[in-house]
Amino acid sequence: MILFGASGHCKSVIDIAESIGEKISVIYDDNPNAEAVCHISVEKYVDGFSGNREPWVISIGDNRIRKHVQEKLKGTFGLLVHRTASISSWSSLGDGTVVMAKVVINSCTTVGEHCIVNSGAVVEHDCALEDFVHISPNASLGGGVRVGEGTHIGIGACVLPEIKIGKWVTIGAGAVIIKDVPDGAVVVGNPGKVIRYNQ
Repeated sequence: MILFGASGHCKSVIDIAESIGEKISVIYDDNPNAEAVCHISVEKYVDGFSGNREPWVISIGDNRIRKHVQEKLKGTFGLLVHRTASISSWSSLGDGTVVMAKVVINSCTTVGEHCIVNSGAVVEHDCALEDFVHISPNASLGGGVRVGEGTHIGIGACVLPEIKIGKWVTIGAGAVIIKDVPDGAVVVGNPGKVIRYNQ
């Protein structure tokens, strides 16, 4: 497997791979700041490189950048799930997604492509996460929650059951979401309130 992105998030992705015995052969980056991350070689990415038929995982935390990188990479994308994660056999995970330690994803949930479900997050039954979503550590989504493309749900946030969250939304750390959220909103507080809209 090959990673793209040699930032801090990359270290967490390497931990996931090591937990399941998946070998990372190399890390690519547009502008590498180091020669290695966790003793894995970092090389400068050259446009058009296909990855020698190994699957890619984009190890970048920023949702918009992850989407931009996905659009330029050639080849297939892998899936990484930490060995301590609990994933229902009735749920599905899209290509390029990473699931970190102690995550719980319950029955009949769908997680899109290139998502991040971070350490200790809980995604309950019948949820649907579109592509490029990031669920931060210890965030909890009740049953039947819908999350639009590119949305970032902050550390420790709680989303009540059956809530619909739009595309490219930012939910602040610790926010409690008790009603639907429109596309592009930035929401903070308990109860969550829209304070502005993303550009």
